[in-house]
Amino acid sequence: MTDDLGLGDAYNAALGQIKGQGGEKERLGMAALMWISHAERPLKPDELCHALAVEIGSPNINSDNIPSIGTLLACCQGLVVVDKETSTLRLIHFTLQEYLWAHPELFSTAHSTIAETCLSYLNSEQIKALSTNPYHDLQSTPFLEYSSLYWGIHARKELSDYGRILALKLFDDHKNHIAVKTLLEVQWRYVSGVHFDKLSLFSCLHCACIFGIDEMVASLSEVEGCDINQEDCVGNTPLVWAARNGHGEVVEILLRQGSVNPDKPDGYYGQTPLCCAAENGHEGVVKVLLGRDDVNPDESDGYGRTPLWCAAWNGHDGVVEALLERVDVNPDKPDEYGRTPFWWASGNGHEGVVKILLGGDDVDRDKPDKSGRTPLWSATKNRHARVIALLQPPTSITHSAA
Repeated sequence: MTDDLGLGDAYNAALGQIKGQGGEKERLGMAALMWISHAERPLKPDELCHALAVEIGSPNINSDNIPSIGTLLACCQGLVVVDKETSTLRLIHFTLQEYLWAHPELFSTAHSTIAETCLSYLNSEQIKALSTNPYHDLQSTPFLEYSSLYWGIHARKELSDYGRILALKLFDDHKNHIAVKTLLEVQWRYVSGVHFDKLSLFSCLHCACIFGIDEMVASLSEVEGCDINQEDCVGNTPLVWAARNGHGEVVEILLRQGSVNPDKPDGYYGQTPLCCAAENGHEGVVKVLLGRDDVNPDESDGYGRTPLWCAAWNGHDGVVEALLERVDVNPDKPDEYGRTPFWWASGNGHEGVVKILLGGDDVDRDKPDKSGRTPLWSATKNRHARVIALLQPPTSITHSAA
């Protein structure tokens, strides 16, 4: 597209100007383009400035290396701007993003470099010295959140040998590291009443499973003394984390371990790995787990919610179909309030799931909950017109003689 618009030559020239600056200016300009075009989310100016100050492998963060945002923008020769609405950095135009992606040779090791930078930051003496209690003010360490939440995502995409060494170094100091608390707080940000007072229970294997780093999961699960069924500080096993986040290959690696319990529920909701995968719509993981004879596909959690209930609640059509292929799944099993998967699919307006469930013979379309409210009542209350039309009985029309 950039070539069609005649922008390719312009971007070539702009990159030539950045490289022509030489030295530190060239480094900063090209590094900024790499980060902005490959980051997992838009970066704030202070985040990127602190990231560019990190020396990969250095045990310390040198604050003298942190460039000002003015210096950084000048080094980018107009290709990077601060978005006034979001206060984040962005490329001057979306076609520049297309241009950079169309020329992968410019940043051939972007993800491994970003992973190494994040890990070097987390392994620094300044970050390791931070306490997890009380809550840490991120203003003094603006790069902490990004590096904690995304190092593993970049590592999953491209893990270098040195990145692996840095990751293992972080794992050596993993217990009570502030990066662990930062990661868990985001993973559980919508759940109230969760306490992170036993961070030491969160192992290296738990972390690798959250991010889905296949090769690290494979090696860590083979370590002598590894308890593959260990619950962490929020009650999740490694398999629960992998299933919850949809990492199919990691799930398969863990299931190959003879000691793994594929049906062990978490310690907070009482949800099995299958239930976690179903809730989040990870159809591939659901099918892998359904292939096991030692997985109960109809197991309820602490609130009476089955995997089918979770999938129906969230409108995951493919997962609902996969679960209904099992004869040992009760499609009409209610939760603690007497509300069936069909009741919730109707109330949440998930037309596709409603149609799938109506296609079976074992669903009572009029089954009320413990308060006497039917699926039609729920759909009507929430004004889901298309679902209401499916649930209402057809009206008979009589024609009177003239």
